[in-house]
Amino acid sequence: MCADTPDYRETVFLPETDFPMRAALPAREPEWLARWERIGIYDRLREKEGRPDFVLHDGPPYANGHLHIGHALNKTIKDIIVRSHQMLGHDSRYVPGWDCHGLPIEWKIEEQYRAAGKDKDQVPVIDFRQECRRFAEGWVDIQRAEFKRLGVYGNWEDPYLTMDFHAESVIAAEFMKLLMNGALYQGSKPVMWSPVEKTALAEAEVEYHDHTSHTIWVRFRPVAGLEDASVVIWTTTPWTIPQNRAVAYGPDIAYGLYRVDTAAENSSAQPGETLILADTLAQSVMTAARVEGFTRLRDVATAEFEGVILRHPYAGVEGGNGEWDYDVPMLPGEHVTDDAGTGFVHTAPSHGDDDYQLGLKFGLPMTYNVMEDGAYRADLPLFAGQQIITPEGKEGPANVSNIKQLAYAGALLAKGKLKHSYPHSWRSKAPVIFRNTPQWFAAIDHRLEDGQGDLGDTIRTRALKSIEELVSFTPATGKNRLHSMIAARPDWVLSRQRAWGVPLTCFTKKGAKPTDPDYLLRNAEVNARIIKAFEEKGADVWYEADFKARVLDGLADPDQYEQVFDVLDVWFDSGSTHAFVLRDRADGTPDGIADVYLEGTDQHRGWFHSSLLQACGTKGRAPYRNVVTHGFTLDEKGMKMSKSVGNTVAPQEVIAEYGADILRLWVAQSDYTADQRIGPKILKGTADSYRRLRNTLRFMLGALKDFSEDERVAPAEMPELERWVLHRLAELDAEVEARYRAFDFQGVFQALFNFCTVDLSAFYFDIRKDALYCDAPDALRRRAARTVLDLLFYRLTTWLAPILVFTMEDVWLARFPSETGSVHLQDFPKTPADWRNPELAAKWDGIRRARRVVTAALELRRTAKEIGASLEAAPVVHVEDSVLLGALQAADFADLCITSDLSLSADPAPAEAFRLPEVPGIGVVFERASGEKCARCWKILPDVGSHAHPGTCKRCNDVLG
Repeated sequence: MCADTPDYRETVFLPETDFPMRAALPAREPEWLARWERIGIYDRLREKEGRPDFVLHDGPPYANGHLHIGHALNKTIKDIIVRSHQMLGHDSRYVPGWDCHGLPIEWKIEEQYRAAGKDKDQVPVIDFRQECRRFAEGWVDIQRAEFKRLGVYGNWEDPYLTMDFHAESVIAAEFMKLLMNGALYQGSKPVMWSPVEKTALAEAEVEYHDHTSHTIWVRFRPVAGLEDASVVIWTTTPWTIPQNRAVAYGPDIAYGLYRVDTAAENSSAQPGETLILADTLAQSVMTAARVEGFTRLRDVATAEFEGVILRHPYAGVEGGNGEWDYDVPMLPGEHVTDDAGTGFVHTAPSHGDDDYQLGLKFGLPMTYNVMEDGAYRADLPLFAGQQIITPEGKEGPANVSNIKQLAYAGALLAKGKLKHSYPHSWRSKAPVIFRNTPQWFAAIDHRLEDGQGDLGDTIRTRALKSIEELVSFTPATGKNRLHSMIAARPDWVLSRQRAWGVPLTCFTKKGAKPTDPDYLLRNAEVNARIIKAFEEKGADVWYEADFKARVLDGLADPDQYEQVFDVLDVWFDSGSTHAFVLRDRADGTPDGIADVYLEGTDQHRGWFHSSLLQACGTKGRAPYRNVVTHGFTLDEKGMKMSKSVGNTVAPQEVIAEYGADILRLWVAQSDYTADQRIGPKILKGTADSYRRLRNTLRFMLGALKDFSEDERVAPAEMPELERWVLHRLAELDAEVEARYRAFDFQGVFQALFNFCTVDLSAFYFDIRKDALYCDAPDALRRRAARTVLDLLFYRLTTWLAPILVFTMEDVWLARFPSETGSVHLQDFPKTPADWRNPELAAKWDGIRRARRVVTAALELRRTAKEIGASLEAAPVVHVEDSVLLGALQAADFADLCITSDLSLSADPAPAEAFRLPEVPGIGVVFERASGEKCARCWKILPDVGSHAHPGTCKRCNDVLG
């Protein structure tokens, strides 16, 4: 450029925007939150009339601690679903909720009591319940603020709480429906019991950890028969031996009679004694007993076990006081295998489900030797008061005492230790036991007389048919998972022996047996009084001294009935939420059914499960149409997060460093249906993706400065390149809508991110920068490009708004400043069907492939420093395909390749031509552009310097006028 050439920089239409390159999300996001609250975004969306309902029902977290990364994942997925369906044209409502009853909160108050040396049992129950209520209220407020900081919107001012008076009255009413339809019964059977928490536990309240158990091999000697050979059992629970009532054998197992020939000095086996064992397990038993030599004497047919009576190992023992002087029958059991042990199963019906079922079948008596604190009853001979599990969750003396007593009685053949997976309470982390105790159950196979039998007459049948016929699952594997759990589950244990919860609002007749038809008081007027009282004062009224008399007055004799004080399993509370949220609230649903329930995969045995059972028992069908499941959060190495390991990622820390939008973007980039990984490297990668996307949007804002409707160009008048972009928008519109409706946010984001980075930034924007910067304001090409940018803006900001809630608001208001406006008040724009043009798209696929060859050839020259920019080139492009050649000739291919000039040739490419193997039939020969560099657009053209404006090409000269 000559020294006297004017500086044309001020004449170039470079992008202008105040939208910052740096997001500063941690500092700015609270401003958006305050703004949304000020202008009432959520409430204003409810004012849009005539829209179809869409309701995601919130699974309630416990109000007992700060949020962890799993909470952030869960609530963000829910928020994306709610927001996207609102923008798809629904009235998409979201009522957040909390689970406020039960052990998680009661345990916290008890911990405070223990720390202060306070005895819970000395505190009036209503006072204790009030402390639990206040504790829950405090954490609801904390968690609400933390959820809102994630950008989650909903009816935060009026959430649902299971401890609200109306909720408690409805939970009681739902329970009493089971009372009235016959599903409720009191039974005595073994349930998982926490000696530490002194209550029954549901499967969902149990987690499995490695645990080292005692193992024992015990001789049971026959009263008569079996050649006086001992039947040997094996168990990992020595403490259950005092409760033994039978020995089970497998009808199809091969057994043998074995003689001990020689044994080690420290062996409990006696040379010459005979043992009956499963053949496949005999060697392992002899090894455990340190038997050095043995002989198999003969087969023992299972027919020989029929009618055989064994002696309990403690029968006649000194100090036993006759406690165990009863017959121990041998019984056939289908549950007996020869995979491990001895081929015989010690059967204690009070302490295992298989044992219990066998006991039911053969009329075995139940035992009541183990108390609620996990200790033997005080009058049990030999073992009185000994603990199985201590209050601290450690092993008590019961196991060792039994092992010693078995050795003393001559019944112990061998002993050892075994490390295996064992159930623990997920709250106290202490081992649990199976314990026979009177509990209240919902019978899931009982025929219900409630007039709601469209899907069947039992809870199980209705639940299984709901899964098969009424519910969709994301991912699809959730269907089989839930189905198999429902198909195999036992009756639902509804009762807990705690204080903080909704009581089992029922009365039992004094002197009657649970099997008597009048054992339970079934009176609709009594039920109505209970519901009314709970509605007015909450469930605490149940514990007022005169409540029984008041509620039964004139309807039943209070002196004839006992009031039940167990509380309901909290899974019944949360399972009932469909009734007091979906059914009863104005922002619920007309039919009391949610469009979506969404939780982690563990909720197939938790909330999905309990909600299904509860609703099938009280309303006849599932309370949801879709079940969406996400996985767990792991660290970057795929390891489970643990505070002790130090690999946890707290959402509050991520927000403080990056902002909530980065956390939300991590969720959208992840396949939430599987387990997700998160950590510093992954978050850094997420932030990099965010920056690329932000730069795309920033370019659009700058290029759209002062865009007006006068510039708009109709699609039919646009150049082909712009019409190709419209076609891509039409494709994306269908894909984005379909994926949002399918809850596939990873698919949404990947499609939009690839479009922004590949189709826009690396292709369309790259090409059209010249026209945007240098064409005249009224030039068709520039106006068409700005029109397309405007259409892109509306779609990209709204399509991404459910994911990047803060950033898209920032982008929207940067273009449309407003005191009350918001991108979140918009719907996804409707895309005209005639934007689709498959023929044009196919043509431009060919053009883009050809362009790749040219840009790759020029990149080699730039790397070799033969040129500094592609505008220095004027390559010759040889194209074998005549149709493609014609398309390139019509497309101003030099502009598409961002070269100053370009020649197209049908001649065969010379040997030295550059080629890409994946794009056959195209060769590029490098040539330099001839002429001078335009001082305004930087193209090198022969005509530069020959116009009125010094140092310009014709196009720039004409623009300058």
